[in-house]
Amino acid sequence: MMFNNRAEAAEKLAEKLGHYRGKHPLVLAIPRGAVPMAKIIAEKLGGSYDVVLVRKLRAPFNRELAIGSVDESGWVYLADYTKSVGASDEYIAAEKKIQMDTIRERREQYTPVRPPISPAGRIVIVVDDGLATGATMISALHGLQKQRVEKLICAVPVSPADTLRKVAKIADEVVCLDTPDDFQAVGQFYYDFPQVEDHEVMEILREAQLVKSSNVYEPHGQVPYT
Repeated sequence: MMFNNRAEAAEKLAEKLGHYRGKHPLVLAIPRGAVPMAKIIAEKLGGSYDVVLVRKLRAPFNRELAIGSVDESGWVYLADYTKSVGASDEYIAAEKKIQMDTIRERREQYTPVRPPISPAGRIVIVVDDGLATGATMISALHGLQKQRVEKLICAVPVSPADTLRKVAKIADEVVCLDTPDDFQAVGQFYYDFPQVEDHEVMEILREAQLVKSSNVYEPHGQVPYT
């Protein structure tokens, strides 16, 4: 399955998630690529949207390969092949610090634009534009498990089947449009796959803040992912 762009993928995901329409789900995007998708899905389902801040931990000799991930609380997930690709304990500690600094910078950028929404008691749909190793999705779901959500769903357009099996262990439901055998990278399944920039994310979050009608469902307060 090929997608023209993230917008088309989001619309197709929204169709698959149609049984949540009218239940005011909270759609959480893993920045930055999934943020435009979360907006579309939330609008289609009559829900609200926000971000969940996680970062992948990069392999020492291949920055595109995730050896794990870290969430906003500092919890770390490590893949079983981490040591075999040359990641020492010292390297992991240094890489974690780099990614935690990025998470803090993004929270400082995003929070003044749109205070984070508490996921407690909500049907929560975590969205990404695709999974490769699944590392960032695993960290996102793990952090949200502690937030007393009503139901936790992972929704992605494309993923390897073995990655989905790992993610399914910590989600109540997994929705994926395609699990190709020839998976190499997420971008391979999009004709148009530009990088989403921080200013785009902030504009989308600013738009959400202007939707006053949903405030009754969205208690604001301190950062809920710590």
